[in-house]
Amino acid sequence: MISRRSLAFVLAAPLTLALAACNDTASGDAATAAAQPIAKVPAPAGTAWRDVVTVTEAGGHLVGNPDAPLKLVEYGSLTCPACAAFSAEAMEPLLEKYVNSGRVSFELRNFAVHGPRDIVLARLARCGTKEAVIPLSEQVWQNLAAIEGPLQANQAAYEQAMALPMNQRFVAIAQAGGYFDFFASRGISADQARACLADLPSLEALAAQTDTAGREGGVTGTPTFTLNGRKLDGVGNWSALEPLLQRAGAR
Repeated sequence: MISRRSLAFVLAAPLTLALAACNDTASGDAATAAAQPIAKVPAPAGTAWRDVVTVTEAGGHLVGNPDAPLKLVEYGSLTCPACAAFSAEAMEPLLEKYVNSGRVSFELRNFAVHGPRDIVLARLARCGTKEAVIPLSEQVWQNLAAIEGPLQANQAAYEQAMALPMNQRFVAIAQAGGYFDFFASRGISADQARACLADLPSLEALAAQTDTAGREGGVTGTPTFTLNGRKLDGVGNWSALEPLLQRAGAR
């Protein structure tokens, strides 16, 4: 059962997450020992794998073949400039060349390294359909400076929002940050967004995912990638990641 402890933990200590030892991790090279090329897996008739989205047991959003032999996971923060840079550089070639082949699936798991702002943005990105989650996340990353600007310029409003009861806090953060207008222009109405941010169990679930990734998965920053369950240490951009996918057989 998800408890309020996870949410309170993320709110209170967003920069001291993930201090537990890391289990079953490997360097990028060890995690992707040279393998034979993997055959392409055709998508169901009339579809493309990049358009197939599944919500995983871990709470992430997986794009592509759910049974792909190579399962790539990104632990990402929607307030992380490095994640934004990865999205801009990698998302299109990753989806078109690798996910569409059926060899590789891509799963985004939110890691709220910056606490309340991350949780608010992640929840708003999940406020529509499952197919919209990653495109909306990309929209946030593409407009990160504009998204971050209002709260950075008005710390008093942010502090006032944080002082409110939990069931009002996240709506107030979104209001102060101008998030409602941003998402309304992308298909999530203000009323819909407010309802999502008033849904404390869904926010607790996001916080619990961060808590679990830190304590059990050894995730300490973003972006962090795993391939078939193994952490790719030292891999944070497309130029480092793509050769590992190819080495693992996606070629």
